Amino acid sequence: MTIPTKFQDLISDNSKAFLYLATLLSDGSPQVTPVWFSTDGEHILINTAEGRLKDKNMKSRSKVAMTIQDPNDRYRYIGVRGEVVGFTYENALEHIDMLSRRYDGKPWNPREGQTRIIYKIKPTHVHDHD
Repeated sequence: MTIPTKFQDLISDNSKAFLYLATLLSDGSPQVTPVWFSTDGEHILINTAEGRLKDKNMKSRSKVAMTIQDPNDRYRYIGVRGEVVGFTYENALEHIDMLSRRYDGKPWNPREGQTRIIYKIKPTHVHDHD
């Protein structure tokens, strides 16, 4: 992933920065959702519940755009365009638990009937602003 060095803090394992994920609806119009996220060093990882709008959109249309905003300086951010290159159900509950502990400081409370899914997004273009 080609995130500039001076912005690595926004994607670190300690970051509480939100990622604003833009996906495309079937009519081509954008839909934006703030989400928790992590990285595996190469991809941005988004965890969601199967059946949500962003889940349906990413399964149908792989192009996405994202903004990761510094929670301490609202004018400092990175913009990313990318492509969904895969998704998995494996370890999705452990992943959302890790994110919940990072962002909220408490374990994830599983919702009955909800299936979690992790999307892998490969960044194709990154721009920064500070």
